[in-house]
Amino acid sequence: MEQQIAPLARLAEQFGALPGVGRKSAQRLAHAVITMEEGKAKAFAEAILSARETIRRCALCCDWTDSDICAICRSAKRDPATLCVVEDPRDVAAIERTHEFHGLYHVLHGVISPLNGIGPEDLTVKELLARLEGGALQEIIMATNPTVEGEATAIYLSRLLLPLGVRVSRLAYGVPVGADLEYADEVTLARALEGRRSM
Repeated sequence: MEQQIAPLARLAEQFGALPGVGRKSAQRLAHAVITMEEGKAKAFAEAILSARETIRRCALCCDWTDSDICAICRSAKRDPATLCVVEDPRDVAAIERTHEFHGLYHVLHGVISPLNGIGPEDLTVKELLARLEGGALQEIIMATNPTVEGEATAIYLSRLLLPLGVRVSRLAYGVPVGADLEYADEVTLARALEGRRSM
């Protein structure tokens, strides 16, 4: 019978509560932490506490920041006429890695999901609508994920935004680079045909 050491089990349980961390990974992480040098373990714990205490939502875009306004919203190099709406702060990082988008962002912190009890009031929709008051925005790009909830959220938001005189667009979806058409599913191929463009 496997010996259970209560502090180690509690540590593994905490790691296991993180998204994407299974039981075995949680145990490996717990063992890695207890074998760290004391200084490294303290620095690890302090980094968690410091991040938790100092990181908050940007007052404009709702992305994570350690100041009132994030670096993207403060930048004079960004195009204030274009706004990209995403589900999660990780989506901002993904789009920024492309170096193709030079506008601003708005992070919803989720999607509408009635089955999970998440409605528009649980997202940053009110903050999004407030950003249209200045009249500088010309286009809002819906960059929610191509899931049922992501699509429903994009449609809901577009119905709110279109009457306000702003152009609303949706990211194109289709066949990924390097993929074979024979392995693509019907929905992906249909989206690729709908989103086709001239060469």
